[in-house]
Amino acid sequence: MNPYIDDDLATLAEHARRFAAGRVAPGFLERDDTRVLDRTLMREMGEMGFIAPELAEEHGGQGMGCLAAGVIHEEIARADLSLSYINLLASLNGQILAEHGRPEVVRPWLHRLTRGEVLLAIALTEPRGGSDAANLRLRVERVGDAYVINGEKTSISAADQADAVVVFGRTGSVESAAHGVTALLVPADAPGLTRNRFDCHGQRAIGRGSLFFENVRVPLDHRLGDENKGFVQVMQGFDFSRALIGLQVLAVARVALEETWEYVAQREAFGKPLSAFQGVSHPLADFDTQVEAARLLCLQTLWLKDKGAPHTAEAAMCKWWAPKLAYDAIHQCLLMFGHGGYDRGPMEQRLRDVLGFQIGDGTAQIMKTIVARTRAGRSAVPA
Repeated sequence: MNPYIDDDLATLAEHARRFAAGRVAPGFLERDDTRVLDRTLMREMGEMGFIAPELAEEHGGQGMGCLAAGVIHEEIARADLSLSYINLLASLNGQILAEHGRPEVVRPWLHRLTRGEVLLAIALTEPRGGSDAANLRLRVERVGDAYVINGEKTSISAADQADAVVVFGRTGSVESAAHGVTALLVPADAPGLTRNRFDCHGQRAIGRGSLFFENVRVPLDHRLGDENKGFVQVMQGFDFSRALIGLQVLAVARVALEETWEYVAQREAFGKPLSAFQGVSHPLADFDTQVEAARLLCLQTLWLKDKGAPHTAEAAMCKWWAPKLAYDAIHQCLLMFGHGGYDRGPMEQRLRDVLGFQIGDGTAQIMKTIVARTRAGRSAVPA
């Protein structure tokens, strides 16, 4: 019994789990090797209503709420964290476009997004730094009826696969910091936009890379939010994605723990199942307890968002705690499998996949600062 998941959401989760087990899980290891995101699967997810179901029907969604997005998200992530990036990026970017874009510009993109026909990336990080997200150097200049973009973004998820990118660039002075940043929707086929791909440790099906802008022109109506206020307005949507990330990585930890409990109950040593030894069962019990608690925090955060209640501190807690906990839990599970866990296979891939979330989308240090500022006040926790 879960206080945040009613019968309808439980049915939705079971529906998503059957799809993930039958369609997503079988290609889990192959996609890591080939580094190819399966667009057929993405379209199937869209047809089933699994992509950004929280969006209003006018935007192609189902108006189901953020908890619905969360329960679908964690079921896809159980089968393949890298593929579940489709859900994460759609929910984050879909919310940004729906709330801050011109309807005549963003509505076609949103409908194609929810149908699984396009993938949108978000470009914030730059070569000179990621944590100081408001201190951007990518230049956006207004020239006639267009914005002209010059500069580089790096460590961007789906950089070489996205069909469009939400780009943050500087329209104001450097001294204006966050208050001089504008957000734009940039089609990936815009002239002057080139991109590459990194050879990453994990999350290889979705990939990461850099975007290079050389006099890229974007119509003025592709702006998201107000000029010079894009960072302040649009970044509010990250509270949603941080809770989704928590569920994403914890789903991977949960399935790893389930498999490990089954394994240690069956494998014997010294005439007993491994689970009979407290050195085996107690660490697993510790992680099982913490993973369940962290999952409840993530669900509570989405519940607060659905209620329109403040949830910034809770979202930051999800983002710093869940990735570290998931990594540590999966690491322990890998050790329990011994050499079998160390071989190339599901457990070691899960470990590689979740590690990236301790780096990207906001480090633990930044998240803890957000919690501190929310609790004590920004003036009491200066930059």
